[in-house]
Amino acid sequence: MSGAAPQTQRWTALATRVLAPNAGPMTLDGTNSFVLRAPGADTAVVVDPGPEDAAHLELLAAHARVELVLLTHHHADHSESIHTFASMTGAPVRAADPRLCVGAGPLEDGAEITVAGCRIRTVVTPGHTADSVCFHLPDDAALGGEPMPAGSILTGDTILGRGTTIIAEDGSLTDYLISLERLRALGAAQVLPAHGPALPDLVAICDAYLAHRRERLTEVEAALASLGVRAATDDETVARVADVVYPQVDARIRFAAEASTRAQLEHLARPGG
Repeated sequence: MSGAAPQTQRWTALATRVLAPNAGPMTLDGTNSFVLRAPGADTAVVVDPGPEDAAHLELLAAHARVELVLLTHHHADHSESIHTFASMTGAPVRAADPRLCVGAGPLEDGAEITVAGCRIRTVVTPGHTADSVCFHLPDDAALGGEPMPAGSILTGDTILGRGTTIIAEDGSLTDYLISLERLRALGAAQVLPAHGPALPDLVAICDAYLAHRRERLTEVEAALASLGVRAATDDETVARVADVVYPQVDARIRFAAEASTRAQLEHLARPGG
């Protein structure tokens, strides 16, 4: 557990970011936990309570009585504290994976929840992980009260505030590309990611992510041709292709480069990939 001081910042009319003290190569500045609460509401929703850090959890619980906890996905930097936090607050925990739920059923695609004065729509977005979901706040507004054209959306690790995400072992690039297209169709919502700063336009970032993925797939196809091998997901092929596509990757995140390479090779190996 870390003793670093957590950081709190109001990002939109409905969402306050509370930064967990778990910065690192994969978490950037740390995990952005969110407290959702309409002005004047006497309860709150917490999204991704994050790591087991007592000061961080106490700060999350201090905003208002926590009525509900939501998870974007199962990775520990988002979910490690769910049982501690549920015990602290008495709030149920809901996620796409029923194994992560505490005192409530799993989230379903398209479900709309109204809690703490916030209308929250669940958008199931597999890709980064099999259980990734985003939370759309269609009624959210800017801090000054100006309406936003499509509200805001909490994207977990599906979209990051800096850089691009990885496709984890249980994820799928094929699913991820579909999820990005689906998010794009929501319009120019403000993006509230689980790592890094907020982004102003969901459509623009989805376009950038889709272009990046197409470029990477082209690079992987070129690497396969240069190596004289077919798309396959055995460890040797993954390592050889990663050496070509990510030649200068930091050794600390080499595993992430290989995970992304494996996902790209799996996509290319599918019919029509």
